Amino acid sequence: MLPTITPATLAFDADGRPHSPCLGRVAHAGGLAAVQQAQLAGHGLPQRWAGREAFTIVEPGFGAGFNFLATWLAWQADPARSRRLHFISIEKHPFRVDDLARLQAAWPELGALAAELRGQWPPLLPGIHRLSFDAGRVTLDLFFSDPVEALPLLEASADAFYLDGLAPVGFAQLARLAAPGASLVTCSMADEVRLGLQAAGFAVERPGDLQLLAGRFEGDAMPPAPPAVRRALVIGAGVAGTSVAERLAARGWRLTVIDEADGPGQGASGNKAGVFRPLPSLDDNRLARITRAGFLYGLRHLERLARAGYAPRWAPCGVLHLGRDAKQEGKMRAVVDAHQPPADYLRFVSREEAGLLAGWPVEAGGWWFPGGGWIQPPTLCAANLAAGGEAISLRFGQRLARLECIGGEWVAFDPAGAEIARAPVVILANGVGIRALPEAASLPVRPARGQVSHLPAGPASPPRVVVCRLGYVSPEVDGLRCAGATFIADDEGSELREAEHRENMQKLDFILPGFAAPFDPASLAGRVGFRPASPDRLPMIGAVPAVARAERDTPLGAIPRQPGLYAVSGFGARGLVWASLAGELLASQLNGDPLPLERDLVDAMDPARYLLKPPRAGSAGDE
Repeated sequence: MLPTITPATLAFDADGRPHSPCLGRVAHAGGLAAVQQAQLAGHGLPQRWAGREAFTIVEPGFGAGFNFLATWLAWQADPARSRRLHFISIEKHPFRVDDLARLQAAWPELGALAAELRGQWPPLLPGIHRLSFDAGRVTLDLFFSDPVEALPLLEASADAFYLDGLAPVGFAQLARLAAPGASLVTCSMADEVRLGLQAAGFAVERPGDLQLLAGRFEGDAMPPAPPAVRRALVIGAGVAGTSVAERLAARGWRLTVIDEADGPGQGASGNKAGVFRPLPSLDDNRLARITRAGFLYGLRHLERLARAGYAPRWAPCGVLHLGRDAKQEGKMRAVVDAHQPPADYLRFVSREEAGLLAGWPVEAGGWWFPGGGWIQPPTLCAANLAAGGEAISLRFGQRLARLECIGGEWVAFDPAGAEIARAPVVILANGVGIRALPEAASLPVRPARGQVSHLPAGPASPPRVVVCRLGYVSPEVDGLRCAGATFIADDEGSELREAEHRENMQKLDFILPGFAAPFDPASLAGRVGFRPASPDRLPMIGAVPAVARAERDTPLGAIPRQPGLYAVSGFGARGLVWASLAGELLASQLNGDPLPLERDLVDAMDPARYLLKPPRAGSAGDE
């Protein structure tokens, strides 16, 4: 299925009532009072969320967002509310933000909240868009997809279902998602709806004289087990480790971050400027979907850090990805023609326009990502740690020699055998260092040496955007621009090499013809880092297997895991686009929250996947 979303169109009938040809009526008759009666009261709210750690609602049909906004308003006004509210809404035909504004203007009592929603409204691209409000206490997952197709891909435990908009064919999935005693309300009184809900395990009734059905789930349901103790060790203070630490700290966890360097972002995350952009494909494969989700979530994470006063150094200057040759240029144009993405996310540009964007003549057209840019990774690491505040303790200059599970806790020891710290949960985010730990021996992480060349550059000199074509070149940052990078698997030499500077200059000439002429590879400065690469080019995020082999037909969930041991690794050259989402995903898994990605993508990144499909030899390469 191509990643194309058809937006809802807004129209008005003869009486001035809003509707959409693909959604039907888009405003509740009776306004806010009607929503409060039909949804909140029908679910026993606000009483049912009182004193809870979290309350989760699933709604297959977002429309103009009135149900979400009314629920958020009621939650905000309730002093006994749950600590967190998680609202998951699926919409096949989302409105554009200007149409949302026209619709929501009719409900002035929701004005402030509606403005916040519109301020974070995502581009109309498929997948789950996780939005955060009220200092992280309110989470909205907008899943742009057909509800029947989307429900099997959700991973959540729902306390309530706002059910209007779901065909009976999707009712079976409600039982899989339902928490014990989950409630539902629907305005449909049709027999097929009532019978379908009963078959799915819900006891339904018509409350009083209201024109709706209300129900409770009476089937078997296993609620997510909340962690008994919210403490963890994070091994590694790069973009992976600090992203996980920040996301867990936001959920009330206490973290100890251990790194042998003297500060954050000194390993593979230590470059002066890294590329931040997605990577589309014509078939919208898993790599493309994960990079799209990571890019969009990463943008929101950067904005959230900035709002909190912890902005890292980055510039949304745009990223220009040029075709290698005429054949690839045609494929890149075909992706844009087939997907029809929003122009502020991706568009195809001709060779002439690409040259104007780059400020330098180029030999091919390609993709233009207006919202992409460069990020200085160490500053992102520092911002993550600062945002975590006192919940994160730092142990820099501490080299991890071994881990040992003692009395239900993992204990980290230094080379002298002294204890560094201990906690029930350990997250291995130490790049290629993960290979030295026997507990993670089942993970096929390979070191990929990468050398970046540093080129002297004047302020505002071209290119003022990031340009990629088998390599990349950044704009000027602090008097330098970065060009590269090499990617050599299983090479652990740390010295700067003239041959690799020469390779980087050849790439630079391929990107911007003639640009490399003034630079002598023999005299260039640069930096060498080692990226943890995976055989299938996808990251490894999740619980570490406790076995070295498994039968090919073993379900991923049935593979034994090391208790309390998790990995965030295998990023290769895409650490910046994946790290923030990886942190949110693992934090959600550890905290028992709804997951921010579709189930098939979560499975595709499960570290245990390699036990079921041995890696192909020589497949760790990356562009």
